[in-house]
Amino acid sequence: MTTVRLPLFPLNTVLFPGLVLPLNVFEERYRAMMRELLKTPEEEPRRFAVVAIRDGYEVAPSAPGMPDPTAEPERGPAAGFGPDPLASFHQMGCIADAATVRERTGGAFEVLATGTTRVRLLSVDASGPYLTAEMEELAEEPGDEAGALAEGVLRAFRQYQKRLAGARERSLATSAELPDDPSVVSYLVAAAMVHDTPTKQRLLQAPDTASRLRDELKILRGETAIIRHLPSLPAFELTRTPTSLN
Repeated sequence: MTTVRLPLFPLNTVLFPGLVLPLNVFEERYRAMMRELLKTPEEEPRRFAVVAIRDGYEVAPSAPGMPDPTAEPERGPAAGFGPDPLASFHQMGCIADAATVRERTGGAFEVLATGTTRVRLLSVDASGPYLTAEMEELAEEPGDEAGALAEGVLRAFRQYQKRLAGARERSLATSAELPDDPSVVSYLVAAAMVHDTPTKQRLLQAPDTASRLRDELKILRGETAIIRHLPSLPAFELTRTPTSLN
């Protein structure tokens, strides 16, 4: 088993290999991470790992009664993730290579990264200025009939795009070329589908490309049928925000 220790960037989203991730970094713990990444020579990859936060974490605690105006906000590398940060995250994530790290006036950073390799978290360390994690890099196995499944997923995805464009009352760009490599297809479709984080996380965790494509084919056919009968689409992002007791 090949393991590596990397900075850890938890997000309310799932990153897939080959997909681009733009970030606006303003929290001090992640700014410290970016300052450290900038020390890496330009010819070497500036790598960190992205993991999705489990539902219910990184939200302000709430309780009946008036808020305490004297209470200090929680700070530190594990702020918002509880006493055991490892339990706050999905156990499989993706390594990101930061091609661009640009510091803005005021100390925030604009980052453009690309997902590269899936990883499984083994442990999380909160002793430094930002979280780091020991993780196992995971190979992508093709599985059985990945090529044929990829063709079926691409056909279903085009139909899904057409229905999606109609439900959102916008035109569909058809000039873009879609890839034909089964693993690339599986990750692109997983990222492009309008779905919640648990579903995307399940696709990231598929044991091989063929399994992921089979799951996507089932989802795409079901979603396309549903969209055909809906005047609008569900807003999954509304379920990701904490609710107020007021």
